[in-house]
Order: sequence, then structure tokens, then C-alpha cells
Amino acid sequence: MIVISGSHGLVGSALVTALKVRGDDVRRLVRHAPRAADEIAWNPDAGEIDGAALEGATVVINLAGENIAQRWTRNAKRRIRDSRVQGTTLIARTIAARSDKPNLLVNASAVGVYGDRGEEELDERSATGAGFLASVCRDWEAATRPASDMGIRVAMLRTGVVLDGDGGALPKLLVPFRLGLGGRIGSGRQWMSWIALGDVVRAVLQIVDDATLEGPIDTVSPNPVRNVELARALGRVLHRPALIPVPAIAIRLALGTMGVESLLASQRARPARLLACGFRFEQPTVESALRAALG
Repeated sequence: MIVISGSHGLVGSALVTALKVRGDDVRRLVRHAPRAADEIAWNPDAGEIDGAALEGATVVINLAGENIAQRWTRNAKRRIRDSRVQGTTLIARTIAARSDKPNLLVNASAVGVYGDRGEEELDERSATGAGFLASVCRDWEAATRPASDMGIRVAMLRTGVVLDGDGGALPKLLVPFRLGLGGRIGSGRQWMSWIALGDVVRAVLQIVDDATLEGPIDTVSPNPVRNVELARALGRVLHRPALIPVPAIAIRLALGTMGVESLLASQRARPARLLACGFRFEQPTVESALRAALG
């Protein structure tokens, strides 16, 4: 049995479908009273989870967390951090205390853990960085320790920008590009680590099946791109120009720190551990990923 939180999000919903297709018994952690046989109640804000319903779970996948795409007020920052750290702590402590412990905890994280690193090439051996997102990711990953301390295999998905036509960051970019108003953001030289949705799902399935995969795992394409390269590729796919830049000052004024860390920061991450275990990306280039995502 595989238990998953965040099952209605972009990655979670696709992952549930893939797990069921291959015959896995999937149960969803939900924040309301269970309305179906595959639902398990939890309330991470109150520190409550139906531990008895986890009996028989061999894998737990935790993808829950407040959306970061909002202005980072003090309250928003608290919600972003707490939704990740409190939920992960609750799950890790609960499964660590069980006599029938699951074999694996797969926990979400992000390449934001590296902070703004300019031209530096990054992988799982790289030091973590500075900034709000980096500190949240460090705390998020640390919250899994009750599970790893009890011998449960823990894998942390340091995911990049997930490209899919139906959710995440990509649909937000489409409107200006389709109007012929798209272009680079800021200097356009900042590196973006990205991954196609289908490759995220396939990576998680490989982690579930491969007992050698644990610890931080950069869940990104082997071919990061500069922001300007993303803009040009999206322009080609949509047959639209990509000539109108968005100045960095406009991002800072409109979105504050969130815009700076999410859109202007540079992370050139490489999926060293996935490549070492033989994982093959179905969409290794950003243009192929965009074409697949946009039909």
C-alpha cells in the first residue's frame, strides 16, 4: 500500500494515476473526513493523523505544501514554512513510531535549497544556500529525520520547475507569449532547473522501486537552461516572438522577494543521482518538453 499526501496537486494527481495504472494500492491523505475507501484523514495544523489507517503501508509519499506563488507577507511565509515542516514532521514521527514501519518515505523538496548560485554547477553534493526558500527547504528536509533515524529509507525530491500545460508555472507564461508579449525575465542569464511532469512521475516510480536511491535527489532535467533560452524555446513552440523583456525592477516591485527568489535567482542543478542509477529522461530538452506539454 502506498500512502500519498498532496494527491490533488499537479505532481500528486499525475503520480496517483501512474501508481494505479501499474497496479499499486494507493491511499490519499486528505484534510476532510474521508468520503471514499482510499482516503485517510489528517490535519497537520493540529498534529492529527489516523495512524491506524496507515497499517500495511510500505511507502509514504509526502507532497503537501502551501503554494509559494504568492506575495511573501509575514503570514504567507509562516504558512509556506509550517505547511511543509509541520506536515512532514507529523508523518515522519507517525511512521517512525509504528511497529510495521513502511520501507520508504519520499518527501518533496526543491532546488530552491541551493539559493541563488549564479553560474555554479550544482548537484546533490553541493552545499545549501541562502534565502527564504533555501531555509524552508533545509527545515523541510530535516523534518524527515525521525523516519531516517528509525531505519526508514528517505528520499527527498529536490524538484525544479515542473513543465506541464495544465498546471504549475507554464500556463502562467502562455498568456503574454500568445499575445506576442513574451520575453526574458530580467537579464535572462539566470539558470532555470526544470523537468517535464512525466519525468517527475517516472523518477518517483524509480525511487519507489530502487532501494539504492535515498537522501537528496535532484529531480531535474540534465539540461538546465537560461531564462532567455526558455523564452526563445516557448516562442518557437507557440510561433510567437519572444522579444519583450520583463525588467528585474518590475519583478521586484510587483512580486517582492518571491519574484526575486523564484524568477531572478539562478540554479544550475544536475540530476547526478538519477543519472548514476540509469534513469532515462523522456523529455531531456526544454523544447521537447514544451512541445509535449502544449500538444
